Formats: sequence, C-alpha cells, structure tokens
Amino acid sequence: MDSAHTSEDKTDTWAVIGAGSSGLTAAKNLREHGFAVECFEREDDVGGNWNYLKPQSRVYATTHTISSKPFTQYADFPMPDDWPDYPHHSHLLEYFRRYAEHFGLTDVIRFSTSVEQILPIDGGSSWEITTSGPTGVHTARYAGVVIANGHNWNPKVPDYQGLSSFTGEVLHSADYKSSEQLRGKKVLVVGAGNTGCDVAVESAQVAQRTWHSTRRGYWYAPKYTFGKPSDQVNDLFAGVLRFPLALRRLMYKSTLRMTVGDLVRHGLPKPDHEFYETHPVVNSQLVYYVGHGDITPATDVASIDGARVTFIDGTTAEPDVIVFCTGYLVRFDFLDEEHLDWRDGRPHLYQHVFSPSYDNMFVGGLIQPDSGQFTLAHWQAVAIATYLEARRDRPELASAFRKRVQDQRDRVFSDGAHYKDSTRHYFEVAHLDYLRGLERTIRELGGAA
Repeated sequence: MDSAHTSEDKTDTWAVIGAGSSGLTAAKNLREHGFAVECFEREDDVGGNWNYLKPQSRVYATTHTISSKPFTQYADFPMPDDWPDYPHHSHLLEYFRRYAEHFGLTDVIRFSTSVEQILPIDGGSSWEITTSGPTGVHTARYAGVVIANGHNWNPKVPDYQGLSSFTGEVLHSADYKSSEQLRGKKVLVVGAGNTGCDVAVESAQVAQRTWHSTRRGYWYAPKYTFGKPSDQVNDLFAGVLRFPLALRRLMYKSTLRMTVGDLVRHGLPKPDHEFYETHPVVNSQLVYYVGHGDITPATDVASIDGARVTFIDGTTAEPDVIVFCTGYLVRFDFLDEEHLDWRDGRPHLYQHVFSPSYDNMFVGGLIQPDSGQFTLAHWQAVAIATYLEARRDRPELASAFRKRVQDQRDRVFSDGAHYKDSTRHYFEVAHLDYLRGLERTIRELGGAA
C-alpha cells in the first residue's frame, strides 16, 4: 500500500455489501448484537435480485418463489397470513421494504453506491473499501466486511460448437423478462433448472413451437403434494418424523408414479440420479405441456450451424430464438480471489460463510438450498454476529471455532446425498443438515454446552 495513501477511519464499523435478502439480515443481526454497520447497495432500493427490472435483477414478470412461505420467510419476520403459499416477486420486494423499515435499516444503507474494491489492511486486521456513488469516490477502513451481493447475476453461457454462427436471437435467462419476448416465435429453451422449466412452460403458451433441451433426465416435483406445499410435506418426513433418506426417496418416487406417471412415457429422459442428488426442480406444469405436445423434449445440444441446431441424439431444430437457462457463476469483481481461498472455480468457506484466512470477512447467502433462502440467510447472519461476540468476549471459543473453519472448509451439508458434479451444486445444501450445522455454531460460540 502506498504510504502517502490515506482513507477515512471507520474501524469501529462493519461493512455489509448488498441490501438484498442476505445483506439486509446481515445488517439487522449485526446491529442487534451491538455492532455498528454501514451497508452499500448499488441500486436505489432494497430487494436485490427480487427488485424486478433493476439492472442486476434476474427475476421475470411471472416469477414466484419455489419454496412456500414458512420456508422462505425470515425467522423473526413472518410474511402476512393472507399472502399466497408461493409469493410473487412483487410480494417479496414489499416484504424486504417492510423488513428494512421495521428494523430501521434504511438509515444505515447507502443506496446507489457500488463497491469498487476491497483490500485487506495490515494483514487483514481491517479492510479498506472503495465505493462510488452520488457524492463521488470514497475510501474508508472498516473493522470487517460481510459480502452479500448475491451469486445469481453473472450468466453462465455454454460454449456449443458453432454457436457464433447461429442466425437467430440468443438470450440468457438473465435477459428474459416476459413471455412477450417469445410470442409467435420458434423457441429452444436450454436448461432444466427451475428457470428453464418456467421459461419452457411460458413459451409453450405463446410461442409457435417450443423445444426444451436438457443434459439429463430430472425429477420434477409438483408444487403441491397431498394438498399441501411439497416442501412442507418433505419437511414433515425429513425433519419431524426423521425418515431416513432411502425411505424418503422411495416415498417420493411412489408419489410421482401415482400422480405424474412415468416421465419416460411423456418423452422425457429417465433421471440418471437419485432424488436429492440434484437441486430440486419444482414445477407442476412442465409435464402437463409436454403431455399436450406444446413442449418437445430434446437432448443436449451437439452443434449449431446457421439456423439449425443438432442435438446429441441426431435430431434437429430450427428455432428463431435460443434461451439459455444455464445458470450463473459466482463472481466478486471487487475482491481478489485469493482472499476467499478460491479453488476449482469457487471459494472454499466453512458453511459457505466463514473464511479460513480472515476472521473478519464473511460471505452471506452463498448457498443453493433445497428449501427457502431467507430463513438460512437469517441464521447465517446470527452465526456471524455470535462469532464476533465470541471473538470480542470469549476469545477461547472463537479460537477453537477458527480451527474448525480451517479444517472443515470443504465440508458438504448434503444430509448423506451425493450431489451431481456440476457448477450448479457448488453451493448446494440440504436445509435441515445445514441448519443443524449453523445451530451448532451458534450454540458453541454462545458458550452453550
């Protein structure tokens, strides 16, 4: 660092990057535990990814949650009873605004302010953060930082042979906002995640023709099972009744056979994995539209030549538009990867939160759970705040925990399942297994036996 360089001293304050679902609860819980906070948000409002039509938002006009209210909401701020089981993105934005107002967070958020660079000072005893906003560029030193800027915004685009020669339109789901972009066209949707299935279903209703290309077969979970949201039924069996994984798989397959039927009969490929080995795909309509002939299942793309797309089974299509629903890659433009123990294309953090290198840098929300995100983000934030309290007041507990962070940075919280090897599963967690891990962290750092 240049000896002539100076920055404002805010080493009595913690920086939180992002005022979306994870940044808000990080700011709230740090303040609740007695820590001063300053939060930076590049947009002019809270909500992050759920702030529809903002530059970094990836939701589309019809986006609803795929987890039901009890497994989506923050633990200390329930959603209204009269909201639907699966809230719309407009509900979520209202929810975040209410949350920020209720906990007095707007006073500590600097809106329309982008973080340009984060640097460790004196070996990481503090962090220098450079921001740009309405009043210009500013640099200040903070006690530490919680990075919560989200990981579903940097598009992952496959490198198919001949893609550059395609004569039609190419979109990534990051740029998909409504079905009007597909109306009357011949559409190829690539990708079988929740977004891919949603876009294929929307295309089936307005497009001239729809193909849906997937690399493998998947299990498609309906949003309702036995008259209740499916995640609530699954949680009953897994969390309350404690059914083992093998039994839950058997029950799930049996239920699908009785309700949806044989996926292969509909022209969909047979899953090449057991249930719980991939991120859950929750969609009640995909099989319906496949069964009506409005969606044509296709295998993975082999090559593209001009207007023609050839699939690996030799079949072809000539779409007007290709929509890549192929996910996102995590990226932190403001921080060198080395500071996050970056290997194999991703950071390696204990519980996807705690850095093995620094005891004052944390990441919030860097998970892909099999349930709702906000509940887990809340308990992540509680764990961070409890650790900081222990570091200040019970250093022996904090020191013991740091050893676990370094030794178990690669621990997977899968509840015994073996996830398919894919970037999609870099941050996959089974929510009950993960919650138990966070509970242990909070209990031990709080001094409980």
